[in-house]
Amino acid sequence: MIKKITPRELHLRLQGEEKVMLLDVRAEEKYNQFHIAEPNLESTNIPKTIIFGLEETGKELSLPKDQEIVVTCTTGNSAAKCADILDQKNYQVILLEGGITAWKDYLKSLEG
Repeated sequence: MIKKITPRELHLRLQGEEKVMLLDVRAEEKYNQFHIAEPNLESTNIPKTIIFGLEETGKELSLPKDQEIVVTCTTGNSAAKCADILDQKNYQVILLEGGITAWKDYLKSLEG
């Protein structure tokens, strides 16, 4: 069972001292238009097509296995599939609930 984190929990975690690793599995152009950028966040963009291909190629990603990785996409659906694949390869993954869409909504709620 993949662990989940809400946008609020992620936001709170980013206020801490510890660096948070985030994997955004959207297409590169979507990532370049908008991605979560915070001082304590290390954001990596690996499109889901590459991660889906890992099952066939058996390749590894240049991601740490000793650190939790928050996985996100636009709404959370693709990220959930990617998180499953990465989990099987012994990466410590957490799914951002609702993806980037929920993150943006959460930020808007803070401005209100």
